[in-house]
Formats: sequence, structure tokens, C-alpha cells
Amino acid sequence: MTDPIVSQVLASDTAVRIAGHADAGGARLAVHDPASGVAFAEVTLGAAAEAAAALDAAKRSAAGWADSPIAERAAALRAIADAVEQLAAEDEWPSLITRETGKRLAEARAELGLTVAYFRITAELLEGQSAERFDVVPGIRHEVRTKPLGVAAVLTPWNFPVSIPARKIAPAVAAGAPVLFKPSELAPLSSLVLAEVCAGHLPEGLLSTVLGTPEDVVTPWLADPAVRVVSFTGSTRVGRLVAAQAAPHFLRTVLELGGCAPFVVLPDADPAAAADTLVVAKYRNNGQSCIAANQVFVAAEVAGEFTEAFVAATRALRVGDPADPATDLGPLAPADDPARMAAIVAEAVARGARAVTTDAGLPTTGHFAAPTVLLDAPADCRAMTEEIFGPVAPVHVYRDLAEALRLHHATGYGLAGYVCGTDLDAARAVAGRLRAGIVGVNTGTPNTPWVPFGGLGNSGLGYEGGRPGLEAFQSFQSVATRPVEG
Repeated sequence: MTDPIVSQVLASDTAVRIAGHADAGGARLAVHDPASGVAFAEVTLGAAAEAAAALDAAKRSAAGWADSPIAERAAALRAIADAVEQLAAEDEWPSLITRETGKRLAEARAELGLTVAYFRITAELLEGQSAERFDVVPGIRHEVRTKPLGVAAVLTPWNFPVSIPARKIAPAVAAGAPVLFKPSELAPLSSLVLAEVCAGHLPEGLLSTVLGTPEDVVTPWLADPAVRVVSFTGSTRVGRLVAAQAAPHFLRTVLELGGCAPFVVLPDADPAAAADTLVVAKYRNNGQSCIAANQVFVAAEVAGEFTEAFVAATRALRVGDPADPATDLGPLAPADDPARMAAIVAEAVARGARAVTTDAGLPTTGHFAAPTVLLDAPADCRAMTEEIFGPVAPVHVYRDLAEALRLHHATGYGLAGYVCGTDLDAARAVAGRLRAGIVGVNTGTPNTPWVPFGGLGNSGLGYEGGRPGLEAFQSFQSVATRPVEG
């Protein structure tokens, strides 16, 4: 029997989930299916009153959860993981993710699998964390303890509307912190399902969810003294606004922002294998991933074979209904993104690039964009210097690796990168020269919940995942004790 949670969320007309709070009565928001462009649901947004109610609920729950045993918190995380896994086995939730974001159904299921992993692995990380003790000063024992930092504001994007919230909510709950959760307006329903699942296994008030304008929701949250950490994933532009609001209150900030990931094909790379790796790194999630390959730097020695293989793979991609198992690329979630892709391609072509696209036609309705390879892309065209966030791949042939790396560093971004080569020591050495928080060597999927993930420069600060992801929501207290003699 299908779990009713997804159906309950779809039937509800409010984007507010606060224990003991009445339904919101604010503005209405239409939720669109990017495959058709047609609205299929509406939600009522929260406003200042709902933001205040969420804050009150978080403050009431703070002390009790902060003092709860580690075993209790770990058990709650595992219960959430089990519930997500059970729901993921049905069709409703994956289909809802696909309908909101345009990602393929297989990728929606994979996202829910990653969500399960975040909750389970965070439970293990919490249980493995222990107080450190040092007997390094004669007569004094030093002990380092962890405490929850305070109420956490969690602000998430639309492209991974379940796994990215999980990556933030799980460590905050593990640390003992109440969570104020604001999902994206583009894919709110999938996130609200996660909020419902989490709330079913957490104390009342520990997780409050409000969808609304930043002015109504985020601004009052970040101004309240009880909120001590904000974790945001989104564009660099909005990240700067969040950082500016956090700075006067000295809030700890975790900002996972935009990227312009280099994909470096070394002279000794296997051209066909490198092309296959780029297909994943570039086109996964319709190219709308913060770690998607952006600048493709190919050594002249293998450029011919590599581009032939990658162009062939791109031409073979089928663009269409993301619920169809035969589809390789679905629609782009924002309605104006196809036009944005077209502008990026046009600018590069006007400056000498050659555009190669899929042989198949695009659907006549919906937010679809053709996967496009830009051959001979000028080093300073927009496709090479800005985050594309879509299925456009600029290819730039290099003869001097140092110059290619200079072009990469010049963007100011530093989130992810990729290196392909058969000499693994040499490839890892090049990885070390990239300005990137995570690098895939011969793999297009470098991320895992076990390891820290974060950006440098224009790609943000702080870390998610791994032990640093848990510690982002914790404060540390060092206690020095000298025994009393006598």
C-alpha cells in the first residue's frame, strides 16, 4: 500500500509545516511541470507570522534536544532514513521530484537513495565522534566537548529538492540543533514531503518549514539571536546577500554556491573513456548541478579522438519526457533557462565557436534545451567563464597545461573539478593544482556523504558532508581541570 504522506502534501494547500500553527493565509504560488509548462498544484505561502511561529517552535525545542543522548539522535536519523527508503520504493515521491524539477525518473530515485545515505551516514558519524582528552600539561587534564551551536537556518535550492535539504538537516539534527527550513519556490512539494517524513520522527518543533519570500522569512530568522548558523545552497549572487545578512550577527555560514568546474583531459587520457566521463559530469541532472563540468580543456594530443567521441555521444542523447525510461535529458526547471542556454551558445558562436547539437528534435512544449557542444570555444566566452547550469559544453583545446589552469583559476570559482588520464599519479597531481573543493579523477560522480564538500572563492565557504559537515552545526568547549589536592 502506498504511504499517504506524498498524497497528503499534494492535497494540502499550504507550504508551512509548523507544529501547532494554523495554516498560512498568504499569497498563492503555482507549481509548474517543466515538461509541459503547465501548473499542476498551488500552495499558500507563509509570511512574517509563520516565520515568527517557526522561530518560537525552534526555541521551545532547543534545550530538550540539545540534552538528548547521542543514541536517541542517531536512532531518529535512522528512523527517517528507513521512512525515506520505504517511500522511495513507491512511485509517488520519485514521480513528484521528476514533475517539479524535470530530472529523469531514474535520477529522482537516485536522489532519494542519496537522501537515505545522508541520514544513515550522519548517524554513524555522530556515534563515532567522541570527546577528546589530553594530558599534555602536568597536573591538568584538557577535555574538548561538543555542543549544538544554536538554531540552524537551512535554505535550499530546487535542483536537488530532497538530498540537499537532507545534507543540511541530518547534521543539524545530529548536532542537537533545531532547524528552520526554507525550501525553493520552484520545487517546494518534494521538499515538503521530506519535512513531513522528518517531523514524524523528531520532537515537536525541532523542524519547522516555511516557504515564503526572503524578506518575510529569511531576514527575520537571520536577525534573531537564537539563530547561530545558516546553511545555504544556491547562486553566488544570493550567497553574497545571505552572507551580508549573517555578518552583523557573526553567524556561522555554510555557503555552497555556484561553480565553473574545469574538466581537464590530459595528453595520456583514453579519449573514449574521458568522453564517457564527461557525458556524466556534464549532462547528469540535465546539466543543472553545481558540480557539473563547465570548462572542458582537452590536450591537443587527444583532441580529435575525444571530441569525435563526445560529439557522437551528445548527438545520440534523447531529449524528452523525464518519466520515459528511454529519455536521456529532461526539461530545464526554470522557464527562462532554454532562452538563457540559447544566448550562451549564440555569444560563443558569434565569437568563432562551432555548435554541435543532438540529432533528435525537441518537444514542442515545455522548457527544453538541446544538449550542445561548443567546439573551438574562445577562452573568454561566457560559456568558459560563467556557470552554465545547463546542457552546454564548451571545448577548448590546449597545448600548455599551465595556461589551461590559469584560465580555470581566473574564473574565481572553486567548487568542483575533473581530471582524466591514465597515469594516476600525474592526474592526481593535476587535481591538486585545481582550485576545487572536490575533484573527480576519471569519474564524473566524485561526491559521497562520507567526505567533506565545499567551495573556495566565489563558490562559497564551509563544508557539508563528512565530519566537517557535522561540525558545522557544533560549537566546541575546552575544559581544563586540575585536581584539588588535600
